Amino acid sequence: EGGWGFGVLSIELRSSIFQKEESNFRSKGGTQNMVCFILSSGFGARPMARSAIRMSAEPVGIGVIGCGRIGQVHAKTLAASMDAKLVLMADPIVDFAEPVAKSFGADFVADYKDLVNDPRVQGVVIGSPTPYHAEQIIASAEAGKDIFCEKPISNDLEVIDKCLKVVEDKGVRLLTGFQRRFDPNFRKVKQEILNGTIGDVRMFHITSRDPAPPPAEYLKKSGGIFLDMISHDFDMARFVSQSEIDEVFVTGKAFDPEAAEAEDFDSVVTMLRMKNGSFGTIENSRSCAFGYDQRIEVFGSKGTLTGNNRGPSSVILSNGDGITSGLPFSFFMDRYTEGYRDIMTEFVDMIVNQKEPSVDGYDGRAPILAAIACKLSAAENRPVSLKEVDV
Repeated sequence: EGGWGFGVLSIELRSSIFQKEESNFRSKGGTQNMVCFILSSGFGARPMARSAIRMSAEPVGIGVIGCGRIGQVHAKTLAASMDAKLVLMADPIVDFAEPVAKSFGADFVADYKDLVNDPRVQGVVIGSPTPYHAEQIIASAEAGKDIFCEKPISNDLEVIDKCLKVVEDKGVRLLTGFQRRFDPNFRKVKQEILNGTIGDVRMFHITSRDPAPPPAEYLKKSGGIFLDMISHDFDMARFVSQSEIDEVFVTGKAFDPEAAEAEDFDSVVTMLRMKNGSFGTIENSRSCAFGYDQRIEVFGSKGTLTGNNRGPSSVILSNGDGITSGLPFSFFMDRYTEGYRDIMTEFVDMIVNQKEPSVDGYDGRAPILAAIACKLSAAENRPVSLKEVDV
């Protein structure tokens, strides 16, 4: 960071290893503590991680709305952070949620409004069900709190625009939860694109297949495959192409009974044309026999970048019978463990250092617009420009 930064290291020294007579830290038969001041930068010292050098500063107070699966994932990261203090968790299901909050050392409230108005809270993490996101964003912004919100902000463009206006008017920041951008493989792909390693991006192919379909009851309330599942892939298309989606064309089908009962697709191929002239395809399936299939290929004027699947083991067996490797992860929380951790780390860093979010509210709006265009394309079997469905 430049300038001075100090960390404090307490080292236990035994008399047998501390012999110099002139030392002020001489031990006499027992143990004693020695305080060492470590210079974090400058004068040839090795730079230290931010979390190691902010020990004299007060951690930022964070509140988490929602004590379900995703709320717990973010709470775990926050509870381990040296730059943040998880002060509050909120959830209306008190019997379930209060023990969860206590397990992370946080106070608990049932009403999220008590959380966003608590003076200890500087940043709000929204991990509640989708229908509550917009009102909680607005309440947090009006309370002057920076916000992290899981996708989607809303499935309604006008509601999203209302949220973004309040965020802008109140001068707070909104980080949107597209954690795939923070996956180590995909971040490396993006960095190499920025470095010019493959030249100008011309084409891309994104593969995204879930290991098993959700039940029909979920699918009926999900908003459909374009909003529920492919929104992440629309974001990745924008991420690697460094451009906005201009036009989409969709082919899809329901092969399995769950999607057919929900009047939705379970298998989709989407062709995307980007505003910068590049184009690509997204291939999606609600089921995949070999696990959670998450891959991306980007083709440029000088080469190709490929981000492959990740799994519990990277060991490959090669023998007379052939070459065998393990299966990829079968659950998205395992596949994107680092992504979820690192996006929450960015949220804390955004508040601590007054940075702008790398994935803002407008990045949250773009995939919803693309999903609406895809739904129309599938219904009418034709290419659809995003301008046609924007509000």
